[in-house]
Amino acid sequence: MRKEYDFSKMPGKKNPYAKRLKKQVTIRLGLDAIEYFKQMSDATGIPYQSLINSYLTDCARNQRKLVMTWS
Repeated sequence: MRKEYDFSKMPGKKNPYAKRLKKQVTIRLGLDAIEYFKQMSDATGIPYQSLINSYLTDCARNQRKLVMTWS
């Protein structure tokens, strides 16, 4: 094994699976929801956007249904 490698001569390649992993979207969230996930982020050290993604992914995988009642 060499002590150093020169990667400057090597052509770069983009990750072919990156587009299938995540997609950027614009979503409007309430300030209370954002603050909740930011507080969780501070407590866990996990970025708040990753926490939101994990929560929504869990809901989708477990096919959770929202129950709302209007008064």
